[in-house]
Amino acid sequence: MAQSAYIKFVEGSSLSSLTLDELKDQLLHYKEQLNLTGKQLGWEYDDAGFPYTIETKPESEGKWFYLKGKDPLYKYIVMGTGSEQIGETDRHYVQVVLPDDCTHGDKSKGNEFCKYLAKLWKAELHLFNGRTMYFNPRK
Repeated sequence: MAQSAYIKFVEGSSLSSLTLDELKDQLLHYKEQLNLTGKQLGWEYDDAGFPYTIETKPESEGKWFYLKGKDPLYKYIVMGTGSEQIGETDRHYVQVVLPDDCTHGDKSKGNEFCKYLAKLWKAELHLFNGRTMYFNPRK
């Protein structure tokens, strides 16, 4: 059974919603940061830190995209955006899905990406194992 993690934009988050293109841009920015770190360390860290290519399919246009692994340790991770109705307000979120045949490497990278993005956006993170991490300022 596929596992999902959610990055939810709540009160106190730096963003209230996000488009799919903005999510792709944020992942590309993350990869560029890894590239710069690799230059400082003197090795190709961006390929080890982000071992995926961003792929889309015609039927997924505007709904989701997937990260396709570059080596056998990684297969793919599916990412998409959405919203849910809570009372009178819409709560937007990013969903990260690990398909049935994903590897342990995919799950590790999925957790890494989720934590990075949730911390960046000061969002609420619901992990694959059901636990919740709060990066938003709470009272």
